[in-house]
Amino acid sequence: MGDIGRRSFLGYSLAGGAVALAAPADTAKTEAPPPPVTRLLARYAVGGQFADIPAAVRREAARTLLNWVGCAIGGSQNETVPIAISALAPFFGPAQATILGRKERADILHAALINGISSHVLDFDDTHMATAIHPAASVVPAILALSEHIPVSGRDFLNAMVLGIEVECRLGAAVHPAHYDIGWHITGTTGVFGAAAAAGRLLKLSEQQMVWALGLAAAQPVGLREMFGSMTKSFHPGRAAQNGLTAALLASKNYTSSGQGIEAKSGWANVVSTQHDYKDIQTKLGKSYLLSENSYKPFASGLVVHPVIDGCIQLRNEYKLKADQIAKIDLRVHRLVLELTDKKSPQTGLESKFSVYHAAAVGITEGAGGEAQFSDRAARAPETVALRGKVTATLDASLKGDQARVVILLQDGRRLEKFVEHALGSVRNPMSDRALETKFLGLADGVLPVARAKQVMEHCWNAANLKEAGAIAKTAAG
Repeated sequence: MGDIGRRSFLGYSLAGGAVALAAPADTAKTEAPPPPVTRLLARYAVGGQFADIPAAVRREAARTLLNWVGCAIGGSQNETVPIAISALAPFFGPAQATILGRKERADILHAALINGISSHVLDFDDTHMATAIHPAASVVPAILALSEHIPVSGRDFLNAMVLGIEVECRLGAAVHPAHYDIGWHITGTTGVFGAAAAAGRLLKLSEQQMVWALGLAAAQPVGLREMFGSMTKSFHPGRAAQNGLTAALLASKNYTSSGQGIEAKSGWANVVSTQHDYKDIQTKLGKSYLLSENSYKPFASGLVVHPVIDGCIQLRNEYKLKADQIAKIDLRVHRLVLELTDKKSPQTGLESKFSVYHAAAVGITEGAGGEAQFSDRAARAPETVALRGKVTATLDASLKGDQARVVILLQDGRRLEKFVEHALGSVRNPMSDRALETKFLGLADGVLPVARAKQVMEHCWNAANLKEAGAIAKTAAG
């Protein structure tokens, strides 16, 4: 081989025609092995008992379920869902599970995918603010589909849901914010673990099988922030639900994976993030619940612009403002607002969900921030388009994620100001149970008859007492 045989490429020696690792110039210090994160999470998912979940956390689980089901029913009519169904229906298997809000049924894997898409497409679903994860978006569609295929009590369903959400949120917290900052959509990338853990629990996996399920989940990260504002954003939690359910089903038949799929040198955490901290996974599993920190959206848009919408609506109502009175709207916002929602001229409803300029304008022109205010119609409404051209947004490093400062300059010279300390819907200013019910019924309006919508709502509130958890989905069929 001559000179080529003595050269090395990317640390591999080619001498003598054999491939061997080239010896490093300096021997690095031996690093301590990582904690067994995959097995710790697996052991928790297999062993966590419903009786150990505090009453307040169970109540939050019911609120999360109610909110998710409402979002899935409402989202089922968005054009994204029939497009997905028309593309995939020719490949559906047996009609095992409900697609919420619709007459179609599908095999459980496709039902998990479609229901995950519909629950997230309106950007109206629950959010764990500390990690930006939408906790229910991948977990619930996976186990709701499964609960129509095998007998699952409401108690077991709710327990699996809590365990799955805890697994995904603890793992998300371990890699946040570095993981999110480099461009991953954390709802999809961690949701697959939550779905695998929750589905695996209902399938009664052993600890070793759950380790394999989480390893399979680690091999299937999905979700890029580049997709925000397009249909593909909602694909992320849908695919994560489908992938997590697939992982659990494979593991149930002893399909193996690495036992260190998360923490190994070439495992999930090191591949998708530049930093990680496993301390809370080691010390807090089963002792505290991140589900307690879940929040619910009063506005159908990216969570980071909620303080802006809240402030604009408050000023509009307080001063009876009209768009033609306004000379300028000046916003002071958290850093993620400009990073995620800097679309100045959105052309579609999906794009407008990631435009702080549209969020401020529509808060004034329509005095609301629901599904209708982030539709194609609203994105192109002349009055709103004109007003968002008067909106400026500036980073204020002193602001927290649920805060914003809104300053409106009027044509007559007056200056109006509102500081939003905790946006409506945030953990510090939460939506009430009654507000969640109103939101649910609004999303179900025109999709389900009122009486049936109320029955679905009752099933969610009383999920722990249901004989069959699948009744939630069956009652929510369109």
